[in-house]
Amino acid sequence: MGHLDHATFGWLTPALSYAMACIGAALGLRCTVRAIDATGRSRRNWLLTAASAIGTGIWTMHFVAMLGFGVTGTDIRYNVPLTILSLVVAMAVVGVGVFAVGHGRDRVRALLLGGLTTGLGVASMHYLGMAALRLHGDVTYDPLLVALSVVIAVVAATAALWAALNIRSPRAVAVASLVMGAAVSSMHYTGMLAVSVRVAPSDAVLPGATTMQFIFPLAVGLGSYLFLTSAFVALTPTAHERAAYASAERTTEPEPEVSAPAPTTS
Repeated sequence: MGHLDHATFGWLTPALSYAMACIGAALGLRCTVRAIDATGRSRRNWLLTAASAIGTGIWTMHFVAMLGFGVTGTDIRYNVPLTILSLVVAMAVVGVGVFAVGHGRDRVRALLLGGLTTGLGVASMHYLGMAALRLHGDVTYDPLLVALSVVIAVVAATAALWAALNIRSPRAVAVASLVMGAAVSSMHYTGMLAVSVRVAPSDAVLPGATTMQFIFPLAVGLGSYLFLTSAFVALTPTAHERAAYASAERTTEPEPEVSAPAPTTS
């Protein structure tokens, strides 16, 4: 068995991956709140932004954490198409869950469906990302820990969507995003605890890309997207703020002067 190290850079990668999960969750929750207050095309656009934010945050969390993953006795490479597919799956399946909540008339049913779909999407992204691993040896999983990681993903996703439906204040959203980030990180490391590697030493060149060739630049790019989108959402006024601005403008407009009638001559 090869020794697995989940933090080759110390606490840097776990802390940074947790931050990415929190940012994605916070941005997704804020966008979902905006979508519920909007209608038509505006609602659709906010929901699409929420799905991309949550999916990107989860994917970035996973692969930033994987920057600190190592196995003694073998190098590690990543299959590029499978890695990109894991990102697409994350955003697509999370999008299904977010749209179910954003457009569902029965909130309880929409919440359960959205939480289940989003949780399974998170788990699918994680294990697709793990399937992209290329190393000298065989990777096996503990089925009980795999099942536990899927349960954690579904519960975390359901809790996040519930927060999007019921929590409106920025402070409450911030607290909910911290909890969501912890839940997603717990799901990731539970899934990683399920991994065992039997190393088969070899001098053959592994196919795929190294973390610094592919994963690191992509994670930095997606992290930048999250920061820029967060700034855009923070600077965009809500529907209530726009209504308040319009009301304030109407009350401050000067009333038109009424001219006195001209004197009449007899």
